[in-house]
Amino acid sequence: MAENSSNGLELLGRIHHYSILGRRMRVLSAHLMRLLPDQGVVLDVGCGNGIISSQIMAANPLLSIQGIDVLARPECAIPFKRYDGLSFPYQDNSFDIVMFVDVLHHTDDPLQMLKEAKRVARRSIVMKDHLCDTALASKVLSFMDWVGNRSHGVDLPYNYWSTDQWTQAWKELECFPDIYDTRLELYPWFARFLFERGLHFIARIPV
Repeated sequence: MAENSSNGLELLGRIHHYSILGRRMRVLSAHLMRLLPDQGVVLDVGCGNGIISSQIMAANPLLSIQGIDVLARPECAIPFKRYDGLSFPYQDNSFDIVMFVDVLHHTDDPLQMLKEAKRVARRSIVMKDHLCDTALASKVLSFMDWVGNRSHGVDLPYNYWSTDQWTQAWKELECFPDIYDTRLELYPWFARFLFERGLHFIARIPV
């Protein structure tokens, strides 16, 4: 039974990698580029393997992106530092842009992370994250998170915020999105009904 379960999880991981992950990263990189300046220095918080940032820099060499993460991945495609997950190891106004890509729901205090981003950013915060407005949304997002991150040792607190919680965060941050988009089409057509509708957003928040 345990062997069958392990084989099933391995198959699920392969399906996710080959039919969904590659497309998602390409489409997401394109969306993020719309929110980034033509040139500048970007901090990718929770950069993981750095693939998305490396794709962005390959498309626009005038952008310089470096990362920080609580986990060190030896295969990271961009320069990065480890940090404590609380305070960014940089002085105020060190970067043009601070970027979060599906990171804040992995933290216990997303608002504190946003405050740190505001502190070190000169121009704006660019982010992609989730919307959790129903009980079903919570279950779907938890499943997606588990499939995508369980094998990498990423903490999974499943701390998804509702639309109202994000709105309150903008108020407390005293910064509001000037670009906000929920129609991302990250997934193939056959997966969009379950994994996409109303669950994702990208935003640019001038600071």
